[in-house]
Amino acid sequence: MSLESSSPCVCVPSQRDRLRAEGLGQHNNAIKYLNQDYEALKQQCIESGTLFRDPQFPAGPTALGFKELGPHSSKTRGVEWKRPSELVGDPQFIVGGATRTDICQGALGDCWLLAAIGSLTLNEELLHRVVPHGQSFQEDYAGIFHFQVGWELLALHSWWAVAECAPSVSPHASLRLNGCYESLSGGSTTEGFEDFTGGVAEMYDLKRPPRNMAHIIRKALERGSLLGCSIDITSAFDMEAVTFKKLVKGHAYSVTAFRDVNYRGQQEQLIRIRNPWGQVEWTGAWSDGSSEWNNIDPDEREELQLKMEDGEFWMSFRDFMREFSRLEICNLTPDALTKDELSKWHTQVFEGTWRRGSTAGGCRNHPATFWINPQFKIKLLEEDDDPGDDEVACSFLVALMQKHRRRERRVGGDMHTIGFAVYEVTPARPTAQGMQNVHLKKDFFLRNQSRARSETFINLREVSNQIRLPPGEYIVVPSTFEPHKEADFVLRVFTEKQSDTAELDEEITADLADEVGSRQGVMLTLLLLQDMEISVFELRTILNRVISRHKDLKTDGFSLDSCRNMVNLMDKDGSARLGLVEFQILWNKIRSWLTIFRQYDLDKSGTMSSYEMRMALESAGFKLNNKLHQVVVARYADNDLGVDFDNFVCCLLKLETMFSE
Repeated sequence: MSLESSSPCVCVPSQRDRLRAEGLGQHNNAIKYLNQDYEALKQQCIESGTLFRDPQFPAGPTALGFKELGPHSSKTRGVEWKRPSELVGDPQFIVGGATRTDICQGALGDCWLLAAIGSLTLNEELLHRVVPHGQSFQEDYAGIFHFQVGWELLALHSWWAVAECAPSVSPHASLRLNGCYESLSGGSTTEGFEDFTGGVAEMYDLKRPPRNMAHIIRKALERGSLLGCSIDITSAFDMEAVTFKKLVKGHAYSVTAFRDVNYRGQQEQLIRIRNPWGQVEWTGAWSDGSSEWNNIDPDEREELQLKMEDGEFWMSFRDFMREFSRLEICNLTPDALTKDELSKWHTQVFEGTWRRGSTAGGCRNHPATFWINPQFKIKLLEEDDDPGDDEVACSFLVALMQKHRRRERRVGGDMHTIGFAVYEVTPARPTAQGMQNVHLKKDFFLRNQSRARSETFINLREVSNQIRLPPGEYIVVPSTFEPHKEADFVLRVFTEKQSDTAELDEEITADLADEVGSRQGVMLTLLLLQDMEISVFELRTILNRVISRHKDLKTDGFSLDSCRNMVNLMDKDGSARLGLVEFQILWNKIRSWLTIFRQYDLDKSGTMSSYEMRMALESAGFKLNNKLHQVVVARYADNDLGVDFDNFVCCLLKLETMFSE
């Protein structure tokens, strides 16, 4: 293997618009990741006469993998790290231009990524964005190369790397972000498409294709979109099994061309496919050397550039639809598939998180928790210019991507099963502004059905779907299939017309009650005290004695720290003790909170779930946004996401303290 690299340059998605305005992310103004600067690093190496070694991603066992390619695997025993000049006498960066046939897969199961690279070479302008000109192993060689990808994708990335030496190619740039070589094994071609271009990917089931599938493919290729296809497997034994006509199951191919030819007086639709192995080709009709080629015009045959056993082959579109199961398309202009003329989507990008107990509610099969998922509003006011039928509708595309899941493979994690649902919302009070940006509660989802949704929940990095709905206001609810699954995600919404898009979240507010207490009900307590004041220790004794009488509550009792916080909150004269009025105010608060706690302990278990607590806090006067709810759950819920009464009181006291300061 050869490895020469620096590091990726990434900006957070929330800064996307600002960075664009400043011109960041271009080749001459890359955004620095881990504070590494390509030009500066290269210049340092040239001046010192040394070749670059990446301290952030050192060549060693951890760069190979964690399991099959881990430090103790027999597959990695004796692996040596070499530079290209140690492998060949005169290494070349690119000779005669980059083409789709330059790429051949090695032992790593990264055909999905190589299929994407093969498609990338078909668009020269796109390729040069990813692989800037002027790099070589000769002039100013410093062991460091510059690649830039994903300028439109949620974050802007710049990667510096060289891949495995020929004949095997596995882009070090991608593994640099994903952690190691093994993390690249297995995946969807759309992942590679999106990493390189920042485009929007779509997937088609070829067993249930749209009627205009041929038109979709043709227009996508004409507009430089990247296309991949594969054959589904039915069991692990099918993986990379070769069919009778030499197609490989569970393997990622590139779609590189679509042509009509005159065959025996009729038009025949042909599609060209590329196997990233560089060999193993289709042997059916229209394959290399098949008899069908003898019945078309020789000039046309020459134009189609037939080459024997180079991994690329033609087949009829009918055979393609019969043999292949899935087509993946990355749209550089997302609406290029539905219109003959180019136009641009209006784009919104949101970052979000699913966190156990606060924002990870699972899919609609879990009505008790589905509502806690993040929610995003889309306000569609203008219908499409050319809807294509009599229906008045607005087109938009929703793409939900989970982040950094390949890195989780090191600790046994992988892709979650994700999807989304779209609901129509009628503003309670119709205004020019429409609905307020308030997180919708459980009752809404119990009363309303979704208007659209992702085609399926699936364990891919991204799911997307084009949707057409009448003008109106809608919310998108992204979720994992099961609740309690934690991950970061990015939601991208593309609308044909200008839209109002925003995250639905609560504005953080607190409705604090007047601190006016009655003297009724405290005499029994005061009789226990000689100095008419209550210390932290006495407060703990009193509260735990009272709470122990409520057999319907599960509690560990109030701790000294909890009682100290109560005294600090209520102590107005700085005595570190509670007087009569101060104690009465605190006592009234606790009684009120006990009523709320019982009201939202829906299953009467003696504890509240973290989801019930969210509603209980609002009933107590505190509206918190998603991020603050995540903090509350992490601090006050137990491992089973339960909240007992003393923790509920401590949480409310902490919130009161925050809002009182």
